[in-house]
Amino acid sequence: MAADPADQFCVAEERSGHCAVVDGNFLYVWGGYVSIEENEVYLPSDELWIYDMDSGLWTMHLMEGELPTSMSGSCGASINGKLYIFGGFDDKGYSNRLYYVNLRTKTGTYRWKKITNFKGQPPTPRDKLSCWVYKNRLIYFGGYGCRKHNELSDCFDVHDAFWEGQIFWGWHNDVHVFDTTTQTWSQPTIRGGDPPQPRAAHTCAVLGNKGYIFGGRVLQTRMNDLHCLNLDTWTWSGRINISGEKPRDRSWHTLTPIGEDRLFLFGGLSSDNVPLSDGWIHSIATNGWKQLTHLPKSRPRLWHTACLGQEGEVMVFGGSKDDLLFMDTGHCSDLLIFQTQPYSLLRLCLDCIGKNAALLEKQIPRLPPKLVQEVLKKITFWAATTHRQERKAETERQSQLQCT
Repeated sequence: MAADPADQFCVAEERSGHCAVVDGNFLYVWGGYVSIEENEVYLPSDELWIYDMDSGLWTMHLMEGELPTSMSGSCGASINGKLYIFGGFDDKGYSNRLYYVNLRTKTGTYRWKKITNFKGQPPTPRDKLSCWVYKNRLIYFGGYGCRKHNELSDCFDVHDAFWEGQIFWGWHNDVHVFDTTTQTWSQPTIRGGDPPQPRAAHTCAVLGNKGYIFGGRVLQTRMNDLHCLNLDTWTWSGRINISGEKPRDRSWHTLTPIGEDRLFLFGGLSSDNVPLSDGWIHSIATNGWKQLTHLPKSRPRLWHTACLGQEGEVMVFGGSKDDLLFMDTGHCSDLLIFQTQPYSLLRLCLDCIGKNAALLEKQIPRLPPKLVQEVLKKITFWAATTHRQERKAETERQSQLQCT
């Protein structure tokens, strides 16, 4: 059931290491953690936050069913209106459980289902992995986790070991597929090419039948390499040679497909532990990166999420503005929206009316009924935006007064 917040302009709670997907005109956010008095606190697993892109309003829904444990570092993806959650880290360690929830519920009830009647062998427990969605399949790559001694292989770089129990921790570069139509796990045979080094906190994106990977934590360093896997032939590209300038090395960043041949890279943590606020676009046609110069440098993000909206906007939610390894206090709750292509004429008109509603209050009722409904949503959207900006400015003003 939906919560009834006292403030209709509330936002989802601050968090990092969460999952977010877009389905229709809604952004769905689940899980993650926040820091309270130097302790990592996982957010409730029965809470699903939903952002309406048209009205700009957040609502929180309490979930039912076979609830996952509260976790961070899980991998979330959506297929046909279902949100799938795999892996993650909780108070008991790493997970290799898979859950899903139907986001297109007709009753308004969001019910988790743990997938237990699967065929095949799931990946070993891990977090900070990434996923490609292709042909109704979830294709997972990499991550950091644990393996038993008899599970060690070339796809695993050991970081640490607990010899008494023969448990090893480290980074992966294996590929696992879950077919959502047959409920089957499989591990495809890689037919060629050099795979990326084992890694975690990297990012994945799909363009056509190619699955791209950028950066991530590799042993004691961070990378800025780009690879792709042909998801039909299971052939790796090897490290893609880039022409011209390219982004610096990083982990905990995001890579979002925009259009048919471009990738949008944002944020992360550099190898010298600097939170990043830069944005880049990679063109498949030119095989080059181009840095965006108009982004604010005061809004760094790492371990955030980034989802593509219906009009090409990239919606970055949550994450941290601090180095999580040394100063884990800067979790965020604001939504950064990056416009990557021109909006439609209808969208521009609705925004213009919404921003100037007070001047047009006599004309708005004369519009066609369906258009009036869209205008009312935009009026709410800009009222919410203005309210949040004013509240943030007041909070920053009060903080400055306290410092002086």
